[in-house]
Amino acid sequence: MNILINGLITGILFGFMLQKGRVVRYDKQVGALRLLDMTIVKFFFSAILTGMVGVIVLQNLGIAPPMILPANIGANIIGGLIFGLGWAIIGYCPGTSLGALGEGRIDALWGIMGMLVGAALFAEVFPLMNETVLTWGRLGSVTIPQVLGISPWIVIIVFISGGLGLFFWLEKKGL
Repeated sequence: MNILINGLITGILFGFMLQKGRVVRYDKQVGALRLLDMTIVKFFFSAILTGMVGVIVLQNLGIAPPMILPANIGANIIGGLIFGLGWAIIGYCPGTSLGALGEGRIDALWGIMGMLVGAALFAEVFPLMNETVLTWGRLGSVTIPQVLGISPWIVIIVFISGGLGLFFWLEKKGL
């Protein structure tokens, strides 16, 4: 039960940050898709960098060992294409559509309904996908540091350095 409460609190805080960062706004979503407004890119890349550090710290402290799901190139490519197509059509990604609905934007309901229909379709075609798409590029439960044979902190430092460089460049360009 404690893990559910932690998840609820974390979800509420993340939703609050989505709203405060204005990334649930339709104009920000479309601006990101058109590569004219990188607010969303900066927000989510910041979350990824923070998460990278948090996961390793929690793992090193023995508080929360990570659950590394198997990497699957075929599923990632197809899933990414479906995700991107849905985002382009509705103008919201899954998390921001829920945040937009929370702000009273009824148009986000279309995206939420699409997610539910997509989840149902996925459940129906999973047996077929498990024999086809999900066999393409199975890499197992690996991480970038494991593949490279280096410390996770080196990967984190490289990603943070690259992220800071990207943020600086985007700000310089006014994006």
